[in-house]
Amino acid sequence: MEIRWLEDFLALARTRHFSRAAEEQNVTQPTFSRRIKLLEEEMGTTLINRQTLPLSLTPAGETFLVMCQDVTWRVGATRQRLAQMAEEQAGQLHLGASQSLLSHFFPEWLESLDSPPPLVPQLRATSWLLADYFQGLASGEIDLALCYWPVNGNPLEVADEETEYCVIGRERYFPVCLPDEQGMPSFPLDGDRGRSLPLIAYHPRGIIGASISAHLDSQPGCPTLTVLNESIQSSNIRELVSLGYGLGWLPERVANSALEKGELVHAGESRWTVEFEIRLYRHRCAGRAALELVWPMLMGISSPARQASS
Repeated sequence: MEIRWLEDFLALARTRHFSRAAEEQNVTQPTFSRRIKLLEEEMGTTLINRQTLPLSLTPAGETFLVMCQDVTWRVGATRQRLAQMAEEQAGQLHLGASQSLLSHFFPEWLESLDSPPPLVPQLRATSWLLADYFQGLASGEIDLALCYWPVNGNPLEVADEETEYCVIGRERYFPVCLPDEQGMPSFPLDGDRGRSLPLIAYHPRGIIGASISAHLDSQPGCPTLTVLNESIQSSNIRELVSLGYGLGWLPERVANSALEKGELVHAGESRWTVEFEIRLYRHRCAGRAALELVWPMLMGISSPARQASS
């Protein structure tokens, strides 16, 4: 039996839906269903009542759920403790960051420091949404979180009094698309107001997607935007935009090269640009000696640390 089978079962018990549980576990539904079936075969009994809607647990499933919660908690606690021991011995700090920041900002920023801190990116965090970073800081899974934060206020209203941050950079997101034969945008935001434009969007519960939506709501004469695809990663947005499926917002650091080559063009005027701070967060009560040594240095090279607010 594999631990991930137990995690699958917990996800199914929580969602009571095979598709949603498979999405949480980042696997296809057939793969997820097969793993649940293997788990039932391993336990020698039926754990899921598939005849109810939503799904329910059999009496054996209810008993097994308690065991799963206990086992996965113990395994998780053991993993965390072992990871903490290894990190403390190595003096390393785990950094959570989006794929865009990790690829296009973090290396250059780290290289610019006279005494770079021993930061190790937590690659699993590249698919996290904003709230996941604060949870990761609180649980100790990461020591620092590198996040975008909209200059004009956070529409997600995420706040955490237990964290503090410093601003270490800025980024602009602007809409881009393929050029037409005349070199003009194929999907112009400032064109015919009655036209519906295809949008390659960010996840609506992510900070980028929510901030862009809030900004669009504040702009007069915004055309109708039909969402064709949603993604967390700017690299996925760029790929679909570059294939001509629609327009999308990209960070300046990601889009500049394609814009300079004429592979992409701005889809609208500057009023459609959304500005972000790049913030580095930490938990106030982390207690890691290595972090306590590094944090004053980070504050010294950026704007003063401030308490997180919405």
